[in-house]
Amino acid sequence: MKVNAVIIQREEANVSSLLFMNMKLEIPSHPYHERQAKVRAQLEERNLPLLLITNPRNIFYLTGFRGSAGIAGLGSSEAVLWVDPRYTLQAKGEARNADIVEERGSLIKAVGRWLGRKKFKRVGFEDAQISYNDYRALEKNSSGKVKFEPASEIVEGIRFVKDEGEIALIRAACQITVDAFAEVRPLVRPGARESDLAAEIEFRMRRKGAEGPAFDTIVASGPRSALPHARASNKILGKSELVIFDLGAILGGYAADMTRTLYLDSRPGRRIKSLYRAVLEAQQQAVESIREGVEGGEVDAAARESLSRRGLANFFTHSTGHGVGLDIHEKPRLGKKDKTRLKTGCVVTAEPGVYLEGLGGIRLEDTVLAGANGPEILTRSPMDDWTIS
Repeated sequence: MKVNAVIIQREEANVSSLLFMNMKLEIPSHPYHERQAKVRAQLEERNLPLLLITNPRNIFYLTGFRGSAGIAGLGSSEAVLWVDPRYTLQAKGEARNADIVEERGSLIKAVGRWLGRKKFKRVGFEDAQISYNDYRALEKNSSGKVKFEPASEIVEGIRFVKDEGEIALIRAACQITVDAFAEVRPLVRPGARESDLAAEIEFRMRRKGAEGPAFDTIVASGPRSALPHARASNKILGKSELVIFDLGAILGGYAADMTRTLYLDSRPGRRIKSLYRAVLEAQQQAVESIREGVEGGEVDAAARESLSRRGLANFFTHSTGHGVGLDIHEKPRLGKKDKTRLKTGCVVTAEPGVYLEGLGGIRLEDTVLAGANGPEILTRSPMDDWTIS
């Protein structure tokens, strides 16, 4: 039996193998030891003996465990991963550089009791990822002897710059995204249904080896395209309508993000052509500004000033972009007044748009790598062929 699309991941020395569409992609194994060392260095700087990690993506980033339930503790001499019995075998197979502890009761209570026994006085925790109830359970079960200090920024700060293996996975996810859209594009015509096109995109991404969509695929046509985060609906595409497609595959845990806008008429009027050209120019300005040392706000300003020259800045209602990696939206944010400076190895989106009530919207988005020699577009899909006969 011929297998057209399958993902294979395994640890073999310093290389992981990933197969999609019968093409083998060799990527370096994730450097879990190095990532943990970076966390330990930051803990030492802050005089924190331990960091509790409850964000599943951060746990995966540091250990390789991809289960949906687990808590990790990382300190100068500790690397512990608590899981319930559903995930014990998975953790043993996936987790690297961590001791696996199976807990049949409440994980958060077990961790609290462990902290109490270890007699830690100060512990960092991911305050953006833990509920108030869980926080109280930690306090209570550690006998109130531990001071918990917010430290969500530690792992996210390290994830900010992607390593070689991460970039390889994002690049491959982007290629799947581009190829899936190219295959579905001939199906875009008046009479097609938004939800059918979204389902077709996601099906084709999976056939090409993706684990699934990185987010719910957006297909929004006509006046609905003026809704930046519209869900694909049962609306039928009509003649002379704008259609926004926002899609992205996820591969090996890493996401892609791309938006294209099509017009269902081979002869768009002057207004539609002017709007599309304005967004395209703004997107190009944003992409060109993505480089080492540039502040996120400067990228946003490049797009916003371009649209302003066309009198369209007031119709651009969101930030210009965001980081992409294990999360579809992560640091850095490319928004107004954002002071975060980009670094080589950052992966971000550039996605200006204009949205006019009653008419529709136009958004163009690429996933972009801030490289040593300037920006590299990872979602290379044509933008000039945007009308449908």
